[in-house]
Amino acid sequence: MHMHLKLAIVAAAALAVAACGKKEETQPAATTQGPAVETLVVKIGHVGPTSGPIAHLGKDNENGARMAIEELNAAGIQLEGKPVKFELLAEDDAADPKQGTAAAQKLVDAKVHGVIGHLNSGTTIPASQLYNAAGIPQISPSATNPKYTRQGFNNVFRVVADDTHLGGTLGKYAVEKLGAKKVAVIDDRTAYGQGVADEFEKGVKAAGGEVVDREFTNDKATDFNAILTKIKAKKPDVVFFGGMDAVAGPMLKQMKQLGINAKFMGGDGICTSELPKLAGDGMADEQVYCAEAGGVEGEQKAAMEKFRADFKAKFGTDVQVYAPYVYDAVHVMVKAMQNANSPDPAKYLPALKAISYKGVTGLIEFDEKGDIKNGALTLYTYKGGQRSEIAVIR
Repeated sequence: MHMHLKLAIVAAAALAVAACGKKEETQPAATTQGPAVETLVVKIGHVGPTSGPIAHLGKDNENGARMAIEELNAAGIQLEGKPVKFELLAEDDAADPKQGTAAAQKLVDAKVHGVIGHLNSGTTIPASQLYNAAGIPQISPSATNPKYTRQGFNNVFRVVADDTHLGGTLGKYAVEKLGAKKVAVIDDRTAYGQGVADEFEKGVKAAGGEVVDREFTNDKATDFNAILTKIKAKKPDVVFFGGMDAVAGPMLKQMKQLGINAKFMGGDGICTSELPKLAGDGMADEQVYCAEAGGVEGEQKAAMEKFRADFKAKFGTDVQVYAPYVYDAVHVMVKAMQNANSPDPAKYLPALKAISYKGVTGLIEFDEKGDIKNGALTLYTYKGGQRSEIAVIR
């Protein structure tokens, strides 16, 4: 009898628990916590070369995007009255135009709300046609070929100065500041390399210098002896290379081997913290002069230094060139979404055109083509294997 009583009590208790559980399960959540709030997922695409010879530059850009996305997610942003989760969809274009359009198509198919990239002009320009057709806003943090914003598209923007400004300024600098009378020009036949070399040549001629030779190579080349031997015979004061650091490094080594003592100049593609490693002992102090298509002055320097320190602490590596511009580009895109209270490209595009945003790279506002207003250039040389700033020019 005692045993039966015990079982009955246990059974009754079990029924009570089950009834409680059942009651709780069917009770609408609204009475305790209010209705569940849907999270809005906003997808931002990033494309850069994260494989191939300039993967260090592509990774630098991608890390800039990751840093911004993580900060934005921590900020608890709301759009359309809903909490937002930002997702970075990162693609690799290997600096190849065909792979660039394939990466762009993947992002279009994924229905991204905006794109930051690509790194190179040669991938950015063909990809921009796909984003334009899909109505997706695109901000390039580093493509400098003027053609990008001169296609008549209303969805393209860039946060750095273009090659007309960059190449022309370097050409003038070669003649007026470095005292170059004779200049040789080499380019890698990419949209970027050829474009910046053309503008440099114009700048040299406008300043009264003479271009004694114009040669070309490609962006995968490693042997430059034939073109450098030809150039050596012309005795140039300056050799300009339109291309990237992965090619410029070996070129500097071979110039030294051939006894070419000319100054070496290039655009932002060679203006990296990796160049001294790639050039090895081929690079003397104050031999190389280059320009970054951006720059900060005065009080803005502190914000940039903080960014560089935070970046190194996070990723264990120095900023190469354009990570801060990618970081700002992500923030600018999201700020436009906030101003429009919508991630819908059609709704935030007008807000992006009208943006005025103070980032780590300075004030970002766009002209009617989508180019940055009053874009800066920073001139550098190298001393002791480190980039050394000469001046910021607007």
